[in-house]
Amino acid sequence: MPTVSVRIGDDEKAELDEVAALLEQDRSTTMRQALREGIETLRTRHAVERYQSDDVSVNQAARLAGVSIAEWLEIAHDRGLTTQLDETELSFDAERAREL
Repeated sequence: MPTVSVRIGDDEKAELDEVAALLEQDRSTTMRQALREGIETLRTRHAVERYQSDDVSVNQAARLAGVSIAEWLEIAHDRGLTTQLDETELSFDAERAREL
C-alpha cells in the first residue's frame, strides 16, 4: 500500500484524533475513511455542478460522480435536481441504463 504524506494543523490533528477515538479506530484508519468519503463527496459535488449548469448528461454525471445511473438518479432526486436534457438525450440515457 503506497504512503502519502500531508501536513495538517494542530486543530485538524486534534479533531482527527477525537473522531478516531469516537469511532474506536486508529488515526490511519480514520484518515483513510475520511479521504474515501471526502473524495466521494467532491466527485458528487462536481457532478451536481456540471449537471446543473447543463454541461453533462445523466450518464456523464453518473460517471463523474463514480456511481451507476440508478444511483445518480437517486442523488439527483434527493437534491431536487431537474433534468436539463431534451427528449433525444433522455432516450439515449435510458437506452444506456438498460444496457447496464
